[in-house]
Amino acid sequence: MPQPRYRQLDWYEHPLYYDIGIAPGSEDEAVFLEEVLSAHGRSEGFRVLEPACGSGRLLLEMAKRGYEVAGFDAKEAMVDFARRRLEAEGLSGDLRQAWMQDFDLGAERFDLAFCLVCSFQHLLSEEEAVAHLRCVERSLKPGGLYVLGFHLADYVHQGLSRERWVAERDGVEVTCNLSFWPPDPCTRREKARARLKVRHHGAAPELYETTWEFRTYDLEELQRLLDAVPGLRHVATYDFRYEIESPRELEDDHLDVVLVLRREPFPSGAGAIAG
Repeated sequence: MPQPRYRQLDWYEHPLYYDIGIAPGSEDEAVFLEEVLSAHGRSEGFRVLEPACGSGRLLLEMAKRGYEVAGFDAKEAMVDFARRRLEAEGLSGDLRQAWMQDFDLGAERFDLAFCLVCSFQHLLSEEEAVAHLRCVERSLKPGGLYVLGFHLADYVHQGLSRERWVAERDGVEVTCNLSFWPPDPCTRREKARARLKVRHHGAAPELYETTWEFRTYDLEELQRLLDAVPGLRHVATYDFRYEIESPRELEDDHLDVVLVLRREPFPSGAGAIAG
């Protein structure tokens, strides 16, 4: 039987398909972000920032809850899509095109910033990762929080991993198949591939494929990264279940992490990892 042929497509340039596939669960994530702000924040405002905001799914959820939202993305198509979806709901936000490692929002300061679903790992060098965290630090009010979610690497028990799910909206069905190759501890790179099967109103499916690389971190590598930006203090860890009542210890055998980092008034010592 012939194998299906996938067309190469950057799904970050096609925000509708991306949004249909990624948006399920956005409401739960927004609830979690509010709970994090309540549990760990020391700033009482309602200004939130999302680096790598993509299609704006989380900005929309936060705007619906009364937050003043801002976000940026490297892809102009994503920024335009996010702006239109806010406008369609009668909402507004400060949306712009910018890069994670060198964004500058001027004098604006935020109570909460967040970057989930591993977008942080698109920064492929240590220099870029540190630069991003310093940009976030400058953008937060003292006591403001940065919620950062991604996967830690397992360099020992390696194997190909896969995820699959189906989502549908307004007659457009998107089947997402994600594959992740074993991370390389020497290059600290991990190959990822997304295969999308898109069906419009029951028509024959369109097949698309996107590949990219992530930068990898184990626990020790993460500690060194946080040490490099002491103005962001690590105060709590959760996982991708987003359960505020279930904080976790950072451990080698626990790979899904959601870090809560708090901006200190002034850089203070090393950014030691908390429980």
